[in-house]
Amino acid sequence: MVIRALIAAFLVVASATASAQAGGIDVELNKLEPVDGACRAYLVTQNLTDSTFEDVQLDVVMFDNDGIVARRLAVQIGPMARNKTSIKVFDIKNLACDDIGQMLLNDVLQCRSDQGARDDCLSLLSVSQRGNVPFIK
Repeated sequence: MVIRALIAAFLVVASATASAQAGGIDVELNKLEPVDGACRAYLVTQNLTDSTFEDVQLDVVMFDNDGIVARRLAVQIGPMARNKTSIKVFDIKNLACDDIGQMLLNDVLQCRSDQGARDDCLSLLSVSQRGNVPFIK
């Protein structure tokens, strides 16, 4: 009885772990780089879902070092093939990298997979960062 319960518990945990790994989209703020009159942002995306995403557009907000909204952009990160890591690059015009204190993934503006329009994309996304600028959701 105890062994059967332990095996069942292990299978539940393993199944939940596999579902979590197979069910999300990771978005990492990898680097900010100064360019002429702008700050260039590099996002590394990893689609760990079973779907190909044709269109994913994010609502991203940049805050200054005092926590005040400095800029808001629509950032296209699609298309994204299933089980594929990609890099998306965009420029934040008229804002120096040193003036960005934090970035917020505010919402998903558009999301379309190979199965059609989706309304669950925000819940699929997880964010992280490599540098000193926090990237939050």
